[in-house]
Amino acid sequence: MADRATAPGSTPLRFSKMHGAGNDFVVLDLRGGRAPPTRALCRALADRHAGVGCDQILTIEDAPDTGAVATYRIWNSDGSAATQCGNGARCVAAWLVRDGAAGEGGFALASPSGRHDAQPLGDGRYRIAMGVPAFEPARIPLAGFEQADTYTLQADGGTVAFGAVSMGNPHAVIEVADVDTAPVAALGRWLQAQPAFPDSANVGFAQVVGGDRIRLRVFERGVGETLACGSGACAAAAVLVRRGRIGRRATVALPGGELEIDWPDDAAGITMAGPAAFVFEGEWLA
Repeated sequence: MADRATAPGSTPLRFSKMHGAGNDFVVLDLRGGRAPPTRALCRALADRHAGVGCDQILTIEDAPDTGAVATYRIWNSDGSAATQCGNGARCVAAWLVRDGAAGEGGFALASPSGRHDAQPLGDGRYRIAMGVPAFEPARIPLAGFEQADTYTLQADGGTVAFGAVSMGNPHAVIEVADVDTAPVAALGRWLQAQPAFPDSANVGFAQVVGGDRIRLRVFERGVGETLACGSGACAAAAVLVRRGRIGRRATVALPGGELEIDWPDDAAGITMAGPAAFVFEGEWLA
């Protein structure tokens, strides 16, 4: 293996491989005070050739407050920490229900971006409360701009227009005519590196199909393009709702599956519903 999870002779690190609409995770149970993974271990676990393979690692930990069933943290495939992951939240919710720590009724999860209410919907689907979108540049963070529905930056190929919002993590949303031909990797990587995004950003490329449907591809910071991004789906819907391009209930079709987004009004939180699936169980051996 490219890295070791435990010292020789110690207990192997058990994990669950899961995915939400193709956005895949290695889930680690760290309740009871077990140490979080190192950056090297995250990279080794995420390696799709020599490791388990995943977009992100999710660690389930003891909740700091009595209102949540558990807390979870998110680690990108490059070992950096993330603050929000909607698809991951659904997988954590499903894992806790299977574990018996959470029931089939609604329950709360704690995350780096705050509390999220989770609701099992049956058939492996969960609804997650994702919070109120934040459009103020200082909260995204987006540097050097006054708040607007659309921002522009100059690139070698011309002007890049985008919306920006925080869903507990920073997002840029670029509307395109066709997501299949969008320069997702090149433009996503370029925008992430701009000083306007001091904490980088998840870059979404959104194609409006109709008033209640969009197609989306997302280039995630610390990961690259993923098959799905739950917070990115919420961000794209929020930006497009504010522009009047779609209604407040919409289906977001990503390469790995579909998510249902509902934003009742500007002051309300967005909810996201979609699948959470178990793939296999395993042990990372010393």
